[in-house]
Amino acid sequence: MDIQEIASFTDYFIICSGTSDRMLSSLVDTITETAKKKGELLSKSEGEASGGWILVDLGDIILHVFSPDQREYYQLERLWDKGKVLLHVQ
Repeated sequence: MDIQEIASFTDYFIICSGTSDRMLSSLVDTITETAKKKGELLSKSEGEASGGWILVDLGDIILHVFSPDQREYYQLERLWDKGKVLLHVQ
């Protein structure tokens, strides 16, 4: 989601879901490892898989990894509906 025009703290959100704590952790680990390998991005994360929401700050990109229940509860896509959805995959 492109939010460059409506937020000053980042340019993009990536919002995704995982169906288990293990999947949430694996998604975050893979993104973090890839960012470190590229050497371009330093990542910081907040939250835990058991809480259903992990946020990874990659600077210009913020990754939100949700359990299905937490994604439905917080509805970031609706909250940031002025942003432009660049890709939607189900």
